[in-house]
Amino acid sequence: MAQEYDLVVLGGGTGGYVAAIRASQLGLKTAIVEKGKLGGTCLHKGCIPSKALLRSAEVYATTKRSEEYGVLAHDITVNFNKVQERKIKIIDQLHKGVQFLMKQGKIDVFEGIGRILGPSIFSPMPGTISVEMNNGAENEMLIPKNVIIATGSRPRTLPGLDIDGQYVMSSDEALEMEQLPESIVIVGGGVIGIEWASMLSDFGVEVTVIEYADRIIPTEDKEISKEMQRLMKKKGIKIVTSAKVLSETLVKDNGVTISAEVKGSVKEFKAEKILVSVGRQANVEGIGLDNTEIQVDRGFITTNEFFQTKESHIYAIGDVIGGLQLAHVASHEGIIAVEHIAGKDPSPLQYDLVSRCIYSHPEVSSVGITEDQAKEKGFKVKVGKFSFKGIGKALVFGESDGFVKIVADEDTNDILGVHMIGPHVTDMISEAGLAMVLDATPWEIGHTIHPHPTLSEAIGEAALAVDGKAIHS
Repeated sequence: MAQEYDLVVLGGGTGGYVAAIRASQLGLKTAIVEKGKLGGTCLHKGCIPSKALLRSAEVYATTKRSEEYGVLAHDITVNFNKVQERKIKIIDQLHKGVQFLMKQGKIDVFEGIGRILGPSIFSPMPGTISVEMNNGAENEMLIPKNVIIATGSRPRTLPGLDIDGQYVMSSDEALEMEQLPESIVIVGGGVIGIEWASMLSDFGVEVTVIEYADRIIPTEDKEISKEMQRLMKKKGIKIVTSAKVLSETLVKDNGVTISAEVKGSVKEFKAEKILVSVGRQANVEGIGLDNTEIQVDRGFITTNEFFQTKESHIYAIGDVIGGLQLAHVASHEGIIAVEHIAGKDPSPLQYDLVSRCIYSHPEVSSVGITEDQAKEKGFKVKVGKFSFKGIGKALVFGESDGFVKIVADEDTNDILGVHMIGPHVTDMISEAGLAMVLDATPWEIGHTIHPHPTLSEAIGEAALAVDGKAIHS
C-alpha cells in the first residue's frame, strides 16, 4: 500500500536526519529511508568512532609522559579491546538518541534501500520512492511531494589498491581493527590521513604517510602545513611528500610492500598494513537517478544554492553534492533545503564562513581563506600570529606547540581567515567563525577580554598582532 508524505529523505545520516527533524518542526509529514543505521557514516564509520579512538590514543600518550606532571605511572599498556568497547558504547548511546528524536518528531523510518521511480500511476513526476525493505518484507511505496537525497559518500580508493580488509584498508575497515598493527603505511596526507597517522602513532604504531602533493593537509594554510609536518616528525611519523604511489608494485606477503615515485626516484615502503585515505566518493549509484533529469557532474549531484536538482521537487545535500564534505555542513544544507521547501525564504549557505577541523594531536582548525588564497584574490593582506608558547594555560596544560594566525585585509580591516594549530583549537574556532559572520575586525577581537589563563588568549593576542599591538610578544 502506497503512503503519502510531504517529504521523504533518502539517507538517515547527519544531514538527512537533521533535515527530517526540521521538516517535522515545520509541520511536514516526513519519512526517512535508511539502508543501514540512523546516524549514517558520521556516527557509525566516521566522526564519532574516529574521535573516540583519537581520545583513547591521546590519553595513552599523555599517560606515558605523566612524570612531566609529577604523576608516576608504571606498566602503561593499551587494551585495544577496551578502546573499541568504549567506542561502541558511545556510538550506541548516540544512536539511541537519534532514534528517540525520530519518535519525538513523529518521523517514519523505513529500513531499506530507497530508489526513485520515474513517472507512474502514483505520480506524473519522478519522485515516488520504492523501498526494498531490509527485513525481506514486500517493497514499500512512498509518494512524496518532495524528496531530499542525502545518501552520503564512501571511501575512495586507487586503482590497484583494492580494499581487502586485511592488508589494505580504508578508514571503514581500520575502525573495526581488533588489534593494532606494528606498522602502517598511510596513502594520503589529507585530513583523514593525518588524523589516523596521529592516532596510530600515539598508540605506538610505526607510521609512514605518503602524500601526492608537495605538503600534507594541502588545503590548509602553508604555515599550518609546515608546522603540522614538523610536529608529526617530532612524534616519529615519517612524512613523504611529492610522492606518487605505484599501485602495481603492491605485494602482500606477511605484510605489505609498495613503491612510490618520489621526486624522480622510486622508493620502497614496507609495513604490516596499508591505509588508503585519498578522499570520498558520492553514493549516487542504485538510487534511481536515471529515472530523473537530475544531473551528475564528476560523480556529484548538481544543485542550485537552495539544493534543488534539475527536478525542482527533488533536493540533494551533504557529501553526495561534493563541496565541503563535513557533517555540520550537511546539517545546515538540510535545514536550508527544508526551509526552501516550506517557503521560508532561507539565506544561501556561505561556505567561506564554515569552520574546518582536524582532530589530530595537535589539532588544526580554520575558517575563511588562507594567506596565499587572499593574495591570489588580489587582497593586500596583513597577518597577525601568536604562539601558544606565550600562553600560560598552554604551558600548564603541557602542550605549547602551535600558533594562531589571523589574515586580514589591510584596506578594509576585514578578517579574511583564521588558522590555528595547537591544543584544543577545534573548540576555539567558533569564536573566529562568529567574528567573521558579524564582520568583526581584528581590533574588535583584540579588545574582547579573553579570560586568563585560557588557551583562547592566543586568539586575542593574534588579533592584536595584526596591527603590531600584541602584548606578550
